[in-house]
Amino acid sequence: MKVAIVSSYPPSKRTLNEYGFYLINHFRDKAHDYEKITLISDELPEGQTFDFGNHPVPIEVAEVWDFNRWTNPLKIRAAIKRSKADVVLFNMQFLSFGDKKIPAALGLLTPWLARLSGVKSVVLLHNILEQVDLSSAGITENKLLAQIYNFIGTVLTRIILKANLLAVTIPKYVEVLEEKYKAKNVALIPHGSFELPPLPSFDLPVGPLQVMAFGKFGTYKKVEAMIEAVELIRSRTNLDMEIVVAGTDSPNTPGYLAGVEAKYKVVKQLRFTGYVEEEDVPKIFGESAVVVFPYTSTTGSSGVLHQAGSYGKPAIMPNLGDLAMLVKEEGYGGEFFEPDSVESLADAIQKVLENNEYRIKLAKQNYFAAASLPMEDLVDWYTLHFRNLLKK
Repeated sequence: MKVAIVSSYPPSKRTLNEYGFYLINHFRDKAHDYEKITLISDELPEGQTFDFGNHPVPIEVAEVWDFNRWTNPLKIRAAIKRSKADVVLFNMQFLSFGDKKIPAALGLLTPWLARLSGVKSVVLLHNILEQVDLSSAGITENKLLAQIYNFIGTVLTRIILKANLLAVTIPKYVEVLEEKYKAKNVALIPHGSFELPPLPSFDLPVGPLQVMAFGKFGTYKKVEAMIEAVELIRSRTNLDMEIVVAGTDSPNTPGYLAGVEAKYKVVKQLRFTGYVEEEDVPKIFGESAVVVFPYTSTTGSSGVLHQAGSYGKPAIMPNLGDLAMLVKEEGYGGEFFEPDSVESLADAIQKVLENNEYRIKLAKQNYFAAASLPMEDLVDWYTLHFRNLLKK
């Protein structure tokens, strides 16, 4: 088969770039199934280039779309046609193509346009609006606006469902789409672990215990509570800890981390890494004692949780939404806290750091949960769905 994949890809810093990196590379390892992969990506800034590495399946690239560009659907459809792909896979969420209402909505029309062009169209949708708390996710606190957003979200979901197949990562999403929309073309394909390193050593490096959060921060991912929780632990114990904030601002909240850094400049052993390049991710996770999820809401399956599992790290998680579902359904483990309580977060971090046996137990549980769903295997699930579509 020849497959086109619409996705961001490093060094692009757009949403889902990291997922796109691993997804595409695993497709390119399946030489017995694929003749060519075409990446249809957002345009890189001048001077940046893709580094695709060595994989058996060749790759072509078409940089044709960009964030908040109104013409994205037409440019993507033209690139799909040029690729002569049998199937096109969209790796996306509701704000993949923009954070302004009209270009964001227009981008979501693209899978339907691809199908109308005669190409089998598959969407991997990482979130659904029905499972997002618009207030805690930082979208709107206005009840009237929330109703409008939900109505628009329902319309857009119906449009996305016009693709040949819609894949989602959480069983609850399948239930919602089948019950509310009477959808018959929804498939569950779990998020999967990006890659699975060999069984790690669960010993920690010499030095301070690193309490790390990883991601794009500022909307529903805010690190103030984590910093204050570690300061609270310091006030009542002798634990030697370093706070590591690994990542960047969310596109919707530019300047957020700079503001946090200024606010907490007197806090000792507080480190902001900035953007973490792909080759540095194993080191960031490998040196961490725990991975904290300082979220006030969730908007889909968590790539960071799967990464924490891959590197054998315990998770400190808010007891809410999709994270709680993932722990139950995919076998991950962690210490839970109440998302609006610094004291609860401090108690959770302290419990894991002070009990080495418990830390290692959670770390091993997460590693083996990640090992049970490697992305390499999930690409085979996509392949089966692609072949079934091409038979129709």
